[in-house]
Amino acid sequence: MPISDYFIAPEKLENSDFLIRGYLPGDGAALNEALSVSYAHLRPFMPWAEREQSLEQSERFVRESRAKYLMAENFNLAIFDPSGSTILGGSGFHLREGELDQRNAEIGMWIRAGAAGRGLGTAVLVAVLAWGFDEWPWLRLSWRCDPKNVASARVAENAGMALEGTLRSHATAVHGGGRRDTLCFAALRGEWAPPNS
Repeated sequence: MPISDYFIAPEKLENSDFLIRGYLPGDGAALNEALSVSYAHLRPFMPWAEREQSLEQSERFVRESRAKYLMAENFNLAIFDPSGSTILGGSGFHLREGELDQRNAEIGMWIRAGAAGRGLGTAVLVAVLAWGFDEWPWLRLSWRCDPKNVASARVAENAGMALEGTLRSHATAVHGGGRRDTLCFAALRGEWAPPNS
């Protein structure tokens, strides 16, 4: 039986530093606030970042994300502070390398401007990798980024992901209309270990 016929995604991961869970109806206001204060920080590398996003747009996104999560079509995750009231960023297991039955996912991430540069991204990625190989069905988890996004590449390296290569002229640059390369990192179940373990 294909895993997509019966898979029910885990709902949350929490520790003393953050809470990670799928978006729920009503999270739109918290997401909207986090994106609004982070626009300048996100815009250089996140093509979806908008200077002004309405509360209605944010709420629609979280509701659509919830539907896809329940249908096992895509798994957007919010990173909250330990109290669960402030969104510190977003992550997710995205099915960009095939259907769920392939057991591959690409991890994406953005960190709120005020929380960036303090090690949160690496801590979250290590937690998400461990969670993904422990409670989720993933056999391969990947991470892709623009080579100019040095912080993103450093997060993947610090989390123990292997650089597999560079896809040359792989995507349209966020600004300027030219092409850009993409760095490809990955971790495999049974091979990856948390750093310093």
